[in-house]
Amino acid sequence: MSTDATPPRWVRRPEGSTWGDFGPDDQLGRLNLLTPEKVRQGVAEVREGRSFCLSLPLDLPGGNALNPRRNPPILRPTIRNGRPNMVYRLSDDNPNHSDVVCDDIVVLTLQYSTQWDSFAHVGSMFDANGDGLPEPVFYNGYRGGFHIFGPTDASDAGPGPKTTSGAKALGVENMAAQGLQGRGVLIDLRAHYGDARTAVGYDLLMRAMEADRVEVERGDMVLLHTGFAQRVLEMAGQPDPEVLHGACAVLDGRDPKLLQWITDSGLAILAADNYAVEAHPATSQPADACCATLPLHEHCLFKLGVHLGELWHLTPLAEWLRANGRSRFLLTAPPLRLPGAVGSPATPIATV
Repeated sequence: MSTDATPPRWVRRPEGSTWGDFGPDDQLGRLNLLTPEKVRQGVAEVREGRSFCLSLPLDLPGGNALNPRRNPPILRPTIRNGRPNMVYRLSDDNPNHSDVVCDDIVVLTLQYSTQWDSFAHVGSMFDANGDGLPEPVFYNGYRGGFHIFGPTDASDAGPGPKTTSGAKALGVENMAAQGLQGRGVLIDLRAHYGDARTAVGYDLLMRAMEADRVEVERGDMVLLHTGFAQRVLEMAGQPDPEVLHGACAVLDGRDPKLLQWITDSGLAILAADNYAVEAHPATSQPADACCATLPLHEHCLFKLGVHLGELWHLTPLAEWLRANGRSRFLLTAPPLRLPGAVGSPATPIATV
């Protein structure tokens, strides 16, 4: 329990959670397992000195057909002396200056393309006070409306002239400051289940790992290759939602054995090249049962403190690793150090 507020931030924690395990005010979750030893283990996997960029171009998927709330980046120039500051000739202001200057602005939906989810991205209605009244709560008991806040009026949402929301706790800047470097382990689901939509639970995951002799140890960063981002890339900014929504492997977030494996494995982060890591919408649940629409997000972000990465471009790395009989590499993957953001673009690098 925390002493940074009155009353304490929580008096009861979700079953199976890690709340408090890394300290009462922890905001890193299982990033605490990225110790100097894990960094050394990652560096030890570098044999060829070859690097793979694991990010899509940040203007993909293209349009907003996959998510109407997320739009591609907009680039515009800054203003200099009342004129657009793009290919700006300083000689126009002073004939003795030869410089030509470009300076720009981006309007960026932070989770449009290759991305990180912070713990402030998904919380849950949970009775952390033990008074029988569920309220919006995030990892380690940080509160919606106080630690993570936003406007009540839609006119203060979307693009605008000022900041109106933010995370005073659990923002992506904590991930960035931690460093996000260590040993990565890739599980190649595409090699075993192809490009058809396949809900992968514990049994199918174990089958793929055993076939490829993949081992995940405490503090490893686990990447799932499904081929989804490769298909997005090949669509060249014109994504076909009907095709993509029925394509490639996704984790079955309703499988309790799979969620327990994520807990028991001790993995530090979980990232995939698909849209949500897990099936969305999730597999069926009894109509009278109250549950999370994104059960794996709830398990990882809310309960365990495991950050999720989405839409990473893993196919070239996966193909190289398979051709060379490997599954491990050095992974460097910090988000933007943007205080208060609940998600961030990423440009992860795998070095083999």
